[in-house]
Amino acid sequence: MSAITIISGTNRPGSNTLKVAKLCQKMLKEQGVDTELFSLENVPQTIAFTELFGKRTPEFDTLITKYIDNGSKFLFITPEYNGSYPGILKTFLEAVHPKFFNFKKAGLIGVSDGRAGNLRGIEQLTLVLNYLKMTVFYNKLPISSVTKHIDANGEIITEETKVALENYLNDFMEF
Repeated sequence: MSAITIISGTNRPGSNTLKVAKLCQKMLKEQGVDTELFSLENVPQTIAFTELFGKRTPEFDTLITKYIDNGSKFLFITPEYNGSYPGILKTFLEAVHPKFFNFKKAGLIGVSDGRAGNLRGIEQLTLVLNYLKMTVFYNKLPISSVTKHIDANGEIITEETKVALENYLNDFMEF
């Protein structure tokens, strides 16, 4: 099985999104799947000014090489920000040349403390990823009311969430 790069789609410190990303990584590793976890907390703070439009720092080039260029399958975990996905994720996608995403696969998990699990945001992200010539897994997993399903330490509280994540990850691995 090829490695899966898990992208935590926010730069918010201590986010529920990162907790879900770490849970996914743990569950995949338990099944023997090689994973890399990339949190957008680790992008350069000046990303909008130094990495766009052909300007590159060695730090950003290293991130692209480690997490994007060598990956063929990506699992985006993204929270809901203003009815969509975070601007930092859009900025990151803009800063990476599209050729690094072309013809690769992506899965999407939406996270929110509300009731829709960021369905709108992951649908919008699907359009962007399709434009980057990525094949997006047909099944998208919304995790609504995340704080009722995952505790402060990032552990799953409810059996339904555990089963949903297990089923999603199993199907995504087959994709």
